[in-house]
Amino acid sequence: MLAFLASLGFVLLAEMGDKTQLLAMAFAARYRADKVLLAVFLATVANHAIAVLTGHFLSKVIPFEIISVAAALSFIGFGIWTLHGDHLEGEDKRPSKFGPVATVAIAFFIAEMGDKTQLATVSLAVKYDNMLQVLIGTTIGMVAADAIGIIAGIIMKKHIPERAIKYASASVFIMFGLSGIYSAISSW
Repeated sequence: MLAFLASLGFVLLAEMGDKTQLLAMAFAARYRADKVLLAVFLATVANHAIAVLTGHFLSKVIPFEIISVAAALSFIGFGIWTLHGDHLEGEDKRPSKFGPVATVAIAFFIAEMGDKTQLATVSLAVKYDNMLQVLIGTTIGMVAADAIGIIAGIIMKKHIPERAIKYASASVFIMFGLSGIYSAISSW
């Protein structure tokens, strides 16, 4: 259950203000929200399954101590990345001959490749030896964050400064990374 909860929490935080959340918000202005969320779900399952398998494979090939330090450093990097922020670069404006679900799913899958939430999923799969819990947790975290972005993004922007959300998310990642480094060093 810890793998599920950690995966859910970290991806939910990582997705806040991420370019794929911005992409989902932009597509929701163009297509029905339920179709956008279905497409986000389908793209996330496919993308994060690849990430989980990659993390699982890495944990079998590379010594655990090295992976632990690398995963901890990656979480610090995600925190810094969160402070920098992401920007949408017109992915939602490209014309498509497919329906809304396929259009959004393809764009979302491509946008998520190499994104911090995908890389966080790889790190979580390395840290926790339960691929299914990581996949389910990261998928629910991603869909929940994008639903929040679609439904409440405009309202949140009016009442909570984007900078406060960004700093809170970044702080959680950096603290988790520092804790991971401490744990890795203590076990040596």
